[in-house]
Amino acid sequence: MAIVNDQRLAVAVAVVRDAAGRYLISQRHPLAMHGSQWEFPGGKLEVGESPEAALTRELEEELGITPTVCRPLIEIPHDYPQQRVRLLVWLVEGWRGELAAANSDQLLGREGQRLRWVSDSELDALPFPSANRGIIQALRLPPLLQITPEPGERSAWPNFLKALDRTLATGIGILQLRSKRLTQSDSVEDYAVLAAMVIARCRPYGVPVMLSGSEDLVRQLGAAGRHLDSRQLQQLGEGTLAKEMLTSVSCHHQADLLRAATLGVSYALLSPVKATATHPDAQPLGWQQFQTAAADFPLPLYALGGMQRSDLPDAWQHGAQGIAAIGALWAGD
Repeated sequence: MAIVNDQRLAVAVAVVRDAAGRYLISQRHPLAMHGSQWEFPGGKLEVGESPEAALTRELEEELGITPTVCRPLIEIPHDYPQQRVRLLVWLVEGWRGELAAANSDQLLGREGQRLRWVSDSELDALPFPSANRGIIQALRLPPLLQITPEPGERSAWPNFLKALDRTLATGIGILQLRSKRLTQSDSVEDYAVLAAMVIARCRPYGVPVMLSGSEDLVRQLGAAGRHLDSRQLQQLGEGTLAKEMLTSVSCHHQADLLRAATLGVSYALLSPVKATATHPDAQPLGWQQFQTAAADFPLPLYALGGMQRSDLPDAWQHGAQGIAAIGALWAGD
């Protein structure tokens, strides 16, 4: 995670997660900006300080712990009326030291701030500064996104579903059911039939399914959300996205990402990061260009194009939520 020199106040933020999947949050002083709201621990970078050094210093000063297992989670530029900030957010899953307890019912930080361990479901009910929306969304999305290959004709579906079962057993986190043949033809009803079977297979694994169909189809089948291509993104009007479901979008340019952020999608895919056999004429972005784009996008962004499981650490270091892939994650024949 690099520091972008854009005159924003750089802030290192720690999302501390314990083995039970709970998150540590702290309450701001009533007289501070965003007074009494909850936040993830952290603080501004000092002159010449790296995000990693700032993270370690802030956790020691605020909580009395030293991070031992951590990685970049997301980078969020945000403009408040009073201040422009850039949140450099890290996920901390291991640390040395113990948190100070005032009594059995309340945790206190070293600066007297109130602390709480909360579950994921509790985050939505608590008041957070608006820049934290992207952090909470990133926490709810997995690092591995499977885009399915073309399912083919109905006669090929049994083999497709067997491959899906094998793929689910490998530990993917979210699945996008892709079929240009079914969704761009007179076979939309076939897509719905297949989608219902895919959702049923994914449900025992807790894997959410994104569909390429309408919002009504997503609701009807109980899918997690709807995926849009860049053409559909340009046709969307502001305030038209359904808030009760996820919305993802495929992006190829900075302009796509800007519009996606303006419309408030849940997450985006940016491609191609590397050269791919399926699009040999497309110019790869490369990791540095991907990182530049991710630094300006305030929501989770997946790297797509030529990705392998082994690319995941590089993806995290360059600002990605994770990787998206078709063949590399698919357990076909």
